[in-house]
Parts: sequence; structure tokens; C-alpha cells
Amino acid sequence: NEKKKLKGDRLPCSPSRVLHICHIPNDVTEAEVISLGLPFGKVTNLLMLKGKRQAFLEMASEEAAVSMMNYYTPATPYLHRQPVYIQYSNHRELKTDNLPNQARTRAALRAVNAMQLGNMGMANALAVEGRLLPGQSSVLRIIVENLFYPVSLEVLYQIFSKFGSVLKIITFTKNNQFQALLQYADPMDARYAKLSLDGQSVYTGCCTLRVDFSKLNSLKIRYNNDKSRDFTRCDLPSGNQHPPSEPSVLAAYGTQNIIFPSYAGAAGFASSMGFPQGAVPGVPGAVAVNTPAMSGHMTVPGVTGIPVNSVLLVSNLNSEVITPDGLFILFGVYGDVHRVKIMFKKKGNALVQMADAVQAQIAITYLNGQRLYGKVLCATLSKHQTIQLPRAGQDNHDLTKDYSNSPLHRFKKPGSKNFHNIFPPSATLHLSNIPPSVTDHDLTNLFAKAGSTVKAFRFFQKDCKMALIQLGCVEEALHALIELHNYDLGENHRLRVSFSKCTI
Repeated sequence: NEKKKLKGDRLPCSPSRVLHICHIPNDVTEAEVISLGLPFGKVTNLLMLKGKRQAFLEMASEEAAVSMMNYYTPATPYLHRQPVYIQYSNHRELKTDNLPNQARTRAALRAVNAMQLGNMGMANALAVEGRLLPGQSSVLRIIVENLFYPVSLEVLYQIFSKFGSVLKIITFTKNNQFQALLQYADPMDARYAKLSLDGQSVYTGCCTLRVDFSKLNSLKIRYNNDKSRDFTRCDLPSGNQHPPSEPSVLAAYGTQNIIFPSYAGAAGFASSMGFPQGAVPGVPGAVAVNTPAMSGHMTVPGVTGIPVNSVLLVSNLNSEVITPDGLFILFGVYGDVHRVKIMFKKKGNALVQMADAVQAQIAITYLNGQRLYGKVLCATLSKHQTIQLPRAGQDNHDLTKDYSNSPLHRFKKPGSKNFHNIFPPSATLHLSNIPPSVTDHDLTNLFAKAGSTVKAFRFFQKDCKMALIQLGCVEEALHALIELHNYDLGENHRLRVSFSKCTI
């Protein structure tokens, strides 16, 4: 029952940059424990309690720790083929200066941090498997086996961007297998992604990733579309036809059977299962999608028979500022919000009911750990299956609202382009539905008055109804989106605000 008790302890609590890791194998090294945190940011300290089979890992920021918890809560990590369990610690920082036997830990931390900075001289302090070897480039070759559900370029981006900055992706089919080439900014990020993701499944029981280093050192991309994308260049054309086979790809893998088709049947899967293609969060093992014939619910691996519902518990909110309308606008970026309830006695907590379980999971993936009104937002699945509306005549103080019939839902229309334009929160916002009479000066003034620091602004060349605006930081963009989405610009035009994958 120890495991059951431990899982109970892992329920949402106050986020901390110190994480408590339990059930670590006796022979695990400091470097191996540190490696659990590396994809999410800098690891600043470690305390190993081998006798108790426990460790405390300190991240550089609370946001990094929240991202790590968000990743590992549904997908249990393994060390030496044994599951380990992670929860927030009650400690806010680790003070280990006066403790004995910390020399090895400090050496491991120095080596790992040097590796992240590209200092290979110091990185040699790590074990051999921690080093870059000849043939390990920044480009990975990915094969998706047992492709039962479609895996889009956007899904791959969400999975692999957990481990570093993804610059370019090309997807194609060869020998009847869906494959991709993916280029990182740093070859060390590619190494961590390969070690972490090779053999993992995007969905439980299917879509297994086989990841290896490519023979290529870089990718050349001519078109930005659903089959190839250069995230460093927003100016590339989409191309009317599928992109031609790149000479560099042909040289590496030969010409036989390399094609860039639209994935056959993807639209059919998307409509029959009710989830938007390209919008399903790609944390390996975190989302299992069953077909309607099976149960109609997503399930979390390891928790059998319990359906994942569509109600979110959102905590650590700034109770002085947050409103149901604000949560409706923010969570509405990632799905259609039907109801919102701010707790009467704990106004820093709220329930948000999404249209379905998939949209709830998407919202968690993108919004959990984001800083909003000075606090780090925490989003998890609630134990409630629905939000009850107040009875007639009951004084609600406007804390519970029903948005089921709101005209602002982004995803009601089947096949809407909005399904393909779901991106993480960023400092750059995409603006649309701008009337011809509104100038760049009008829009920058509008955002400045809402408290934003406008760093750059650009209308789209071919369509002046759309523009990009770059603000001071991601938190500013979250505030501006809440404040200005659906703002009345006149002439029957209401401003539409989304997060952009591009920068100006």
C-alpha cells in the first residue's frame, strides 16, 4: 500500500522549484537523477538520500519545476528500468553547503551544466553515455511504428520541443512508414531527446517512436506547410504542391519510395474520434486515445478503467484580478469552454469545463505552469465530472457562468483552421479581423493602453486584416489576449487574438 499512499501524496499541492523523487534504485548515479530535470531547464542543486532511496532535485525556476511535474505526472519516469515517483517538496530551496559527501554531486552538476553550455571539456566528467559521440548530430531521424492514429508535424513539434529548441521538421513516408527529420539548435538537445524518446509511444499501445541520429548535419526547407516547416523563417511560401524531395534527404536515404503525401485517412480519424488533428498534446505516454467503439474516453496510462473528464481544476490564481470571463477567453484558445466556476471561499481556485476530455488535456499541456497576473498557474484534471449551475434565485456573486452558447467558441465548426493553429503561449500574438480603417498606430496604442510593452508590429503583406504584435514577455501576451480578444474595432469587426508560432 506504500505505492498507493505515495500516489495519493502526488495530488496537486503548492508548486516548488524543489522536487522530491522517491523509489530511486540503490545503484543510480547523481548524473542520472539530474538527467530527469535537464529537458526542462537548469538543475541548480541535488540532495541524494540513497539509504532512503530518495532524492531532492532543485530547478533554477518554479516554472521549470512545474513543467517537469506536468510531464512526469501522467508519464512515470524510469531509472534502471524501475519506476520512480516525483512530487513537489515542501522545501523552497536546498541548503547543502555544510553536508558531507556533496563533492560528487557538485562535480556532476558542474559537468551537466557545462554540457548544456556546450563546454565539452568539462562535460567529460560525466559517464560515457553522457557524451556526444561521433555521428551524433543535431538532426534526428524519427520513424513512427504502429501508426494507429495520425501523428502530425505539430504533434512531433510538441513532443520534441520539450527537450530543446526545434528549428526544422520534414515529414514523409518511406517504405510505407511515416517518418520525419527534425533539427535541433543544439546537438546535445538531440542526444537527450533520443535517449528519452526512443521506444516511447505517443498514444498508449501505438504510434511508437524509433529515434536515431540522421546522417545529415542540417535540413534545407523550401515550404512551410503541414509536411515541412522551418520555425526560424515565417516568410517561406506554403507551396501549392507538396514540397519536392530535398536533394540532401535523397542523398542520405536514396530515392526509392520517398514521397511527401498527405497522410491518408487522417481526416477520417480526426472526425470520427472528435479530436483536432495536430492539436493533441504529444507528451509520450501521457495521452491514450480510445476509439468511440471502445469507450469514448481518453485514459491516463497506469490508471485503468477511470475515464479522464473534461473539467479542470485551476489553482494558484490571482484572486484580485481573475474573473470567469478572463478564464473563458484564456482557456478558449485551446478548446471550447462551456462553464467556469470561481470558488466562493477560495477565489484563487476555479473549475473550467471544456467541451471534451481531449480539449481539457490540451489546455493542461499548454497552460499549466504559465505565469498569469504574477502567479504560476496550476491546471490539473478535477475530480468533478461537471460544473453545477446555481439554482434560480441563489446568490452567485457572478462567480459561476455558463458559456455553452457563446459565439466566441473557436472550435465549433468541424475542420476549422483553428484546429491547425494551436500554439504554446508566446510573446508574439496573431491578430485578425482587422478593418481597413485601423492603422498600426491604432493597434499599438490599444495594446499599450492595456498595459503591454509593444516591441514590434507588422501587418501581413498580402492580407492587412491580419498582423503580428510582439510584446515584452509571455505573461504580457496572456494578459493582452484576455483583455483584447473580441475587442470592438468598429465597422462590425471584433479583434481576434491568438498566440503565434512566429516572431517578428
